[in-house]
Amino acid sequence: MNQATATATDAPAAGLRGAWNGIAGRLTNLISHGLLALAARVAVAAIFFLSGRTKVEGLLGVTDSAYTLFREEYKVPLLPPEFAAHMAAYAEHLFPILLVLGLFTRLSALALLGMTAVIQIFVYPDAWPTHLSWAALMLYLIGRGAGPVSLDRAMGIR
Repeated sequence: MNQATATATDAPAAGLRGAWNGIAGRLTNLISHGLLALAARVAVAAIFFLSGRTKVEGLLGVTDSAYTLFREEYKVPLLPPEFAAHMAAYAEHLFPILLVLGLFTRLSALALLGMTAVIQIFVYPDAWPTHLSWAALMLYLIGRGAGPVSLDRAMGIR
């Protein structure tokens, strides 16, 4: 590009805009994809794992109260409540563990995003602000992957 076609935005910014852009650049370098991915993995994992723990006793014994929840409150269509209770309890344990390890991260986040969609559509449609915040974290992981501190990276899995 020659001098005649250069625009004001191509020149180094001065003043307040320049100072702000400098700070933004340092923040971009400080808050890397690795840090964002690790924080997103742990945040999503905690939400779902803790929810899963409320549905079981012992290691993975689904509680009577979980069956009651799926029969009376959750009422997921097309799935018998007993089957849905088991699937939710197991998914809320397996996929968060995989996320924390950074193993099959994109698949795990996609599975939990699907679960979030079911919860949003069929169970708690008014809770969209919460579900949207979960979805944003999972979409980041689906799109960008686990980051450098992960078993995915160690195993060469994208």
